[in-house]
Order: sequence, then structure tokens, then C-alpha cells
Amino acid sequence: MDSPSRRSTLTIALCFIVALIEGFDLQAAGTAAAGLRQSFTLDPKMMGWVFSAGIIGLLPGAFFGGWVADRIGRKKILVGAVLLFGVFSLCTAYVESYSSLLLVRFMTGLGLGAALPNLIALCAEAVSERHRGTAISVMYCGVPLGGALAAVVAMFSSEHWQTTFIIGGLTPLLVVPLMALLLPESTAFRQQHVSTGSPRTSTAQALFGEGRARCTLALWLSYFFTLTVMYMLLNWLPSLLLEQGFTKPQAGMVQMLFNIGGAIGSLLGGVMLDRCNGLKVVLFVYAGVLAALAGVGLSVGIMPMAIAGFAVGLFVMAAQLVLYALAPPSYPTSVRATGVGAAVAIGRLGSVAGPLAAGQILAAGAGTTGVLLATSPGLVIAALSILTVITRNGATTESQPQAAN
Repeated sequence: MDSPSRRSTLTIALCFIVALIEGFDLQAAGTAAAGLRQSFTLDPKMMGWVFSAGIIGLLPGAFFGGWVADRIGRKKILVGAVLLFGVFSLCTAYVESYSSLLLVRFMTGLGLGAALPNLIALCAEAVSERHRGTAISVMYCGVPLGGALAAVVAMFSSEHWQTTFIIGGLTPLLVVPLMALLLPESTAFRQQHVSTGSPRTSTAQALFGEGRARCTLALWLSYFFTLTVMYMLLNWLPSLLLEQGFTKPQAGMVQMLFNIGGAIGSLLGGVMLDRCNGLKVVLFVYAGVLAALAGVGLSVGIMPMAIAGFAVGLFVMAAQLVLYALAPPSYPTSVRATGVGAAVAIGRLGSVAGPLAAGQILAAGAGTTGVLLATSPGLVIAALSILTVITRNGATTESQPQAAN
């Protein structure tokens, strides 16, 4: 970005730190799955519910986090969300029953869900429109990096799964005061709030009014199917690798490479959107996801699997970043967090379905290949849907600078 202001830099830096913590906590249950399974005597279906309890919490968290933020401010909701998921991540380390485990994972997900649309909105509104994709990319690459840190912690504390949740709980609680003191509120939100007061637009009008219905529905389809694959991999990749005969350290290494690839893909997704033709970027990214998933299913040695794991992380995170970068320009400032939050919330329906479906497919004996084959049709639908958003709104590099804020 050309000579970014101190305010913009501070916003993106603090949002990156929150995204790093969010990525750690999102993958905590997946990296600690073996310890959780042993401690609570869980079968694959029960593990699927542990993964999905947190993701179910993401859905209302994302929707209401965005909706309330358009009324009282992005910063207030983000600080509250970080406090919420920090407290309940910490609680995860100390629960003693399966039902309590499901409850604390749901509450953790509620906080994580409320954080994301506000991270996206704050970064989108901190820079000029032609740098939006890059700003969101820089922020969001914290998520896979946080996931990689969770994998590293799990590798070095395999006998004490609680360590992952203690770190994932204490860190956000330490960051909250920093955010309260230093994080600037969105200038665009403050200007909008001063000029018009709290928005009185109904949710339906915000999402479907002024010709936005087709764009909103296409975004929802893309988010749904892309996040189905994303969260299936986030939660089940280590278990799928163990099922294929890889050792626990090997599975941990592939998971770490998956996240490193994701961090690179996150950066590339936004930069490519800002600099290249959006249609070509979408086609390239989703074709890459399909090819990388085939590699995961077909690889037999650790080196081919490590490469495939890196590639699938790179492309699936680039796909998700493309969606996150294309949502904010589709809505005006007064309803932007509502629009982004609703898209993320609908996507969470897919991310709930992904881990549950993977658990059912594995329980039925279909194995890793069956799980990966089931994801392909959804990815094609996601790509076609987001292409309609780009063609409808002209959300390419050439048209973005002229879009209304």
C-alpha cells in the first residue's frame, strides 16, 4: 500500500494479531482431537459434534456480530468477541463432561464468529478501495498462521492436550486491553454514524434491497460450499492422515504445512484480486483446490502428501480470502458488517455440515477417498456462484476503485 497512514497500519496490525489468535483457537479442537477422544472416550460421530459445536456457535456469532456492529461500532463488538472466546477457550481445558465440552466449544465459537465480520469490515474500511483485497489478505493470513502455531503446540504437548486451550484462552485475554487502548474505530463507520445515526434499514432491505438480492444469494452459495471444505479439512485432516497410515508426527507436519500454505494463499488471493482479472483469479484458485484435494487422496508417501497438504492449504485459503475480499464492496458502509456477517453466517452452515458429514462418511467405512470425493460438486457450485458476483458487480481490479463506499 502506498504510504499507508499510521491509523491504517495500526488497524491492520491489531486485526492481524486477533486473526492469529482466532486461527489458533479455530484449530485447537482439531489439533487436540486425539487427547480429547481419549479423555472423553469419544467415537467418530461424537468427535464430529465436538468440532461442530464450535462451528454452530460461529453462525449466530457472525450474523449478530455484524448486525450489532453496524449500530454501535466495529471496535466494541470485536473487543467483546475476543474476550468471549478467550474465556471459553480457557474453560475448555478444565471441563469434565462431554456435555460441558460441547457447551464451552459452542460459546467459544460464538465469540470467534462475532470477531470475523468486524475484522473484515475494519480492514476494508481502513484503506482505499483499490487496496481492500491486500489489506484483508494481510489481516487474514494470521488465521492459518495461528493454525500452524496450534499444530506446533500440539506436537510438543501431545500428552497434555489442555495446553493448547490454555494458551488459546490466555492470549486473547492479554490482547483485549491492548485493543481497547489502541484500536481505532472505523472512520467510515464514524462518519456514517454521525451523518445518519444508527441505521434503520431492515435486515432484509440491507441484504436484498437496491438490486443486491442476486449478489447476496450468490455470495451465500459460495461461502456455504467453500467453508464446507475448509472446515472439514481444518478439523479432520490429522485424523484422515492417521487413517491413511501416517504417524502422528507426520500428520502434525502435514497439518503445519497445510497452514503455512494457507498463509501464503491468503496473501496471494487478495493481492491477485487487486492486481489481476477477478474471473481468472477465481477459476485458477478453485481449479487448484480440486487438483490439490485429488493429490491428498492419491498420495502414498510422506513427501507427496506434504506437498499435497501444502497445496490444498494454499488454494482453499486463497478461495476463502477471495470470498472475504469480494463481500465488502457489495454493500454500502451503513450495512457492510451486516452483509459480510450474514454471508459468513450462511457459510457457517456449510462449515457445520463439513465436519459432521466427514464423521458420518468415515463411520460408514468410505475412508479418506470418500470424504474428498464428496467435496468436489460443491466446489464447482461455489466457483460458478462467485463468478456471477464478479460479472454482476464488475468486481475486478478495473472497476473496484470507482465503487461506492
